[in-house]
Amino acid sequence: MASFVALLRGIAPSQPNQTNDKLRAVFVRLGLDGVASVLSSGNILFRSDEPDATLLEARIEAALQQDLGIGGATLLRELAELRALLDSDPFEGLTHGPQTYLTVTFLKDRTLVPSGWPEPAEPGSRVIGYHPSAHAVLAVFDNTAGTPGFMSWLERTYGKGITTRSWLTVQRIVRRLES
Repeated sequence: MASFVALLRGIAPSQPNQTNDKLRAVFVRLGLDGVASVLSSGNILFRSDEPDATLLEARIEAALQQDLGIGGATLLRELAELRALLDSDPFEGLTHGPQTYLTVTFLKDRTLVPSGWPEPAEPGSRVIGYHPSAHAVLAVFDNTAGTPGFMSWLERTYGKGITTRSWLTVQRIVRRLES
C-alpha cells in the first residue's frame, strides 16, 4: 500500500465546502485508508493500493466536484517522490524566511519537463531548478512585497495545472506521511 498526498489547487478554508473535515470525508467515501490533513490548504494524506496514480487523481477530482463542487486540479505525489526531493536538499544553504521564501510548485502534467525557463520578472525571485522525481519547479522569492506577481508568473509559465507549497509545508507533509 502506497502513501500519498493529494495537493489540491485553489483551496480556501474559509469556503464552507473546502474545510478539512469535508475534504477528508470525500477521501474516506472513496475507500482510501489513513486519511488525514496537513494544515488547511488542501493537503490530504492517504494510503491506497491503486497502482495507477493518474486514475486515482481523476477519481478524486470527480468526487470533489460531485460532493463539494470543487473543480480545481488534484496533484498526487507518493511519499517516495517527496522523500527523494527532500533528500536532494535543493535549497542547500538557504533558510526559509520573509526574504528567502522557498517554494515548490508541483506540475500536474508529468510530460512537461521544464528547461531553460524564463526568470520571473519580479525582483528578488529566482528559479532554483526542477526536481524530476517530485515533478516540481523550485524557486525562491522575496515575500516581503507579497506573492501575487510571482504566483501569476508561475501560472503564465506552467499553466493552471500547478499548485505551490512552501518548503516548510513539504517537509511537514513528508514527516506526517512517514509517521
